[in-house]
Amino acid sequence: MTRSGSPFDLSTCARPNILSLEPYRCARDDYKDDGSNVLLDANENAFGPGLDLNGHGKLSKVAASGNAIDKAADVDLLGLNRYPDPHQIELKQLLCNLRNTHHHTPKKLQPENLFVGVGSDEAIDALLRCFGAPGRDKMLTCPPTYGMYAVSAQVNDIEVVKVPLDATKSFKLRPAAINETLSSDPLIKIVYICSPGNPTANLIAKSDVQQVLEHPTWNGVVVLDEAYIDFAPEGSSLAEWVCEWPNLVVMQTLSKAFGLAGIRLGAAFTSPPIASLLNNLKAPYNISSPTSALACAALQPKNLSVMKSNRENILKQRDRMIHELPKIPGVGRFLGGVDSNFLLAEILNKPRSQGGKPCNENAMAVYQRLAETKRVVVRFRGKEAGCLGSLRITVGTEAEVDKLLEETRAVLTDIYKSKSGANTDSTDMKEREANDVIA
Repeated sequence: MTRSGSPFDLSTCARPNILSLEPYRCARDDYKDDGSNVLLDANENAFGPGLDLNGHGKLSKVAASGNAIDKAADVDLLGLNRYPDPHQIELKQLLCNLRNTHHHTPKKLQPENLFVGVGSDEAIDALLRCFGAPGRDKMLTCPPTYGMYAVSAQVNDIEVVKVPLDATKSFKLRPAAINETLSSDPLIKIVYICSPGNPTANLIAKSDVQQVLEHPTWNGVVVLDEAYIDFAPEGSSLAEWVCEWPNLVVMQTLSKAFGLAGIRLGAAFTSPPIASLLNNLKAPYNISSPTSALACAALQPKNLSVMKSNRENILKQRDRMIHELPKIPGVGRFLGGVDSNFLLAEILNKPRSQGGKPCNENAMAVYQRLAETKRVVVRFRGKEAGCLGSLRITVGTEAEVDKLLEETRAVLTDIYKSKSGANTDSTDMKEREANDVIA
């Protein structure tokens, strides 16, 4: 029974920054998937999990040696009445083994260098709670970048300071500008750098990251988000470099190259003192037993081979998209880099041969028509800094890329044939709604 005259008032009881929070919109909010869509919108691994599966979609129980049972491949259903391991030492050691490449330091990562969480998003939030005082401290981002940084900042009542990437130089980091900003504002406690960038797909130069780390007076943490690092050239990950810098954090995930977005497993490599703080503030059992078992399985040699094979297939199709997409009249340049499992492509107001320029109206029309009439879902990014007229397109399977190329050509041909005056206000509103999708 509802109590009449209740003193409860949500508008004054809830925190103001939460009341004003824009809700998290994931990539499937615009177009629901019924199983028939070609999903090139969320940078998932189109080739499936990096796991050695049998014909029934079940994990193989034969380890890489060929004569032993791999216990990591089993989810202990009978043990689900018990809480999971709160420390995840075995999983952390496997992650260390993966990233101890000695490309950047002779030192070795150990489990005490790690925090593991529910995707990279838990690490993003944990770092803000650890280092940012609500309503006082600030964080710095380099747009265009992953939208979840700003969402977590608002949740934690942390102001965001922006130093945009250099769009005139393929979205290069601007370390001198970052350092100047840090010198002028001691309340900035965290710098988030995405490498390879999202939506820019470019790898940030190690020397640029080092320049920020070497700031002579700033007391804060540099966070390098390497969600897409396994699509970059071998040796690109700076995870082991945290052994050399007390204030460097490198975040990674099993959602992309490993094809395990569904288990939500992320990791933050850092110095033992920072890792200890993050582990102290997390929920006691944040990694479920099934997630831990599947993540450990994915890091076994035989399953790593599957992941690497899937990655090679992605890189092959990425090269094909780089070669074939610009042949379509109305597709312009690729912005940023090509170090990820997606590309950021310009859509023009008319074919390039006719002097076409990047155009948000046409990019939005391609985004909508591909999804609504062709069942191919990509991402509109035209409202991001330096991304006018752009679509972010995930690399798919060979068949998916076939369909993407065919339908993009058809949609653009139709747009140019039927070009007429559009309602600018309505178009701008739709562009903003589409661009607000975070994934």
